[in-house]
Amino acid sequence: MKIVVIGGTGLIGSQVVALLRDRGHEVVAAAPSTGVDTLTGDGLAPALKGADVVVDVSNSPSFEADAALDFFTRAARNVTAAERDAGVRHHVALSIVGVDQVPDYGYYRAKVAQEEAVRAGGVPYSIVRATQFFEFVGPVMDMSTQGAEVRLPSLRLRPIASADVAAAVADAA
Repeated sequence: MKIVVIGGTGLIGSQVVALLRDRGHEVVAAAPSTGVDTLTGDGLAPALKGADVVVDVSNSPSFEADAALDFFTRAARNVTAAERDAGVRHHVALSIVGVDQVPDYGYYRAKVAQEEAVRAGGVPYSIVRATQFFEFVGPVMDMSTQGAEVRLPSLRLRPIASADVAAAVADAA
């Protein structure tokens, strides 16, 4: 089976690519560095030609609300349109656990909008929701540091290993 992994060169995507190749699939790692730009649509048609499944584990280059919203909605619409044209049978998107329960956080609103665009895209889909990756706990804590003080929100965090997320995404594909 041919599977295209959008964001296939990143933390999760590179692991998904390796897992799917190990399972015997033909896998294309799609990213701007490989000539596929989901925002403009450049390179999408040739990458998706003959694909059975598309996995989208891409991420916005900005966590700013408006920029993330633009990225996720435009990319999802471009990808699902290209999938319909190519006859792709299944779309898998990576999202966040509880993303629809935090409407005041702009990045989460952008991820909800991505999920909605995938649902409306006309291609059968699966959405895999994961918690924060262990690999990002340090940077998240750094964002909570001001000088010598660390200000942590009063919430519970249950991180997951990126390898476990990649396995769940590969299984969904």
